[in-house]
Amino acid sequence: MLAGAAAIAALALLSIAYGSTLIPLADVVAALGRAIGLGGHDVSGPVGKIVVDLRLPRTILAICVGAGLGVVGALLQTVTRNDLADPFLFGLSSGAAAGAVSVITVFGDSFGIWTLPVAAFTGGILAAGVVLLLVARVRGQGPERLILAGLAVSFMFTALTNYLVFAGDQRAAHSVLFWTMGGLGLARWDNIWLGALGAGTILAYALWNHRRLDAFLAGENAAESLGVPVARMRRMTFLVAAFSTAILVSVAGVIGFVGLMIPHLSRPLAGPLHLRLVASCAVFGAVLLLASDLLARTLLPPQELPIGIITSSVGAFFVVTMLIRNRL
Repeated sequence: MLAGAAAIAALALLSIAYGSTLIPLADVVAALGRAIGLGGHDVSGPVGKIVVDLRLPRTILAICVGAGLGVVGALLQTVTRNDLADPFLFGLSSGAAAGAVSVITVFGDSFGIWTLPVAAFTGGILAAGVVLLLVARVRGQGPERLILAGLAVSFMFTALTNYLVFAGDQRAAHSVLFWTMGGLGLARWDNIWLGALGAGTILAYALWNHRRLDAFLAGENAAESLGVPVARMRRMTFLVAAFSTAILVSVAGVIGFVGLMIPHLSRPLAGPLHLRLVASCAVFGAVLLLASDLLARTLLPPQELPIGIITSSVGAFFVVTMLIRNRL
């Protein structure tokens, strides 16, 4: 945890310093010090504005989104007993992406700057509602039903997104591509509270229910014998995960593989019990997204890559490595 916290601090400074304009670390520290009232030499002009108004909100949002997605993945893997569970698998990200793309290609900014986040949040919540409705309509409430329903909804919203891309305004294709692959370019001081809300909600829920989540590790029958209402707990966890994911996607787009990788990286270090696991997932999720965003902004300057390209590349390498190790 100490190493992870140190990595977050170091990557945050590098993320603020590096970009299309390179800012010396001394100026970064001075600008941050004056912003929080600690003094330091004056950093005036565009450099101070870049540090405080552009890159600092982006860095904070990266920490919130990475931590939130990491914890969401851990909880979904626990309650479904599926090591591949993440927000993508259940259609949560696909629904949010469909909502955002509908605004970009068809409806336009009817509500100003908040149109895109509201549409993405609505799409994510709608996808979660459809999944739960499908599960309620079929017999049984087991995790395999939830996974199958999530896959069906994910494919449905992905097809809807593709249709909107081809049927809508073709000039918006670049914006659609960037949105569906994620990015932190929308970060501003007036919307980073959404990232904090999404991460804070799932983190608070996980820590409050960590003993109930631990009971899932022993199996459903054992959890029931310990007094844990398994079906209700699974539904509640899915709803909270859907709420947090929809909020995070509404400000950062669809960023894949974070919820899948981070729990697997954290368990060997933190163990399977959720009090330490959740904290570890939050820390390492923030580290991963900070590092990915730094790479996305520096690999092809002055262009900015969608951050989903970085996380998907790392995720593919991670899954292949897991398969090889299991075979060996």
